[in-house]
Amino acid sequence: MADGPEIRFYHLQTRSLEQTLPVLLQRCLDREMRAVVRTTDDQETERLTDHLWGFSQRSFLPHGSDHDGHAGLQPVWLTSKSENPNGAKVLFVVGDNDEQDLSGFELVCHLFDGRSESAVAGARGRWKVLLEGGHHLTYWQQDQRGRWEKKHQTGGSA
Repeated sequence: MADGPEIRFYHLQTRSLEQTLPVLLQRCLDREMRAVVRTTDDQETERLTDHLWGFSQRSFLPHGSDHDGHAGLQPVWLTSKSENPNGAKVLFVVGDNDEQDLSGFELVCHLFDGRSESAVAGARGRWKVLLEGGHHLTYWQQDQRGRWEKKHQTGGSA
């Protein structure tokens, strides 16, 4: 098995990326873990950045992007680049992103829209490449209530 991070695939079915991502990011912050959200392009980065500013009237999720600067001070960094400027241990890969540089991360979470055939096909392709690379993979799927159920794992003992 290759050295490297645990890799999780999150199959979004009942909740959207915009509903799911803030919850997962808050879990990282609750554990005092920094995160990078890697998007497919700068437009998606800014769209998600804007969304995170106003997703809840009751809570605040500190984050930034190139537009904001000061990456080292940001607990959550959104980017379309293959970078880790805030020293994060958790990487969230969103959209149709074939990110290959996973160095420095302990946990990598691929989030994909299960209602999109192309997103599911892309996730299957990434799963296959990572599996062939010897990584420990887990596959999580939302149930009807939006809770996560582990459906499959490879290698290791999670």
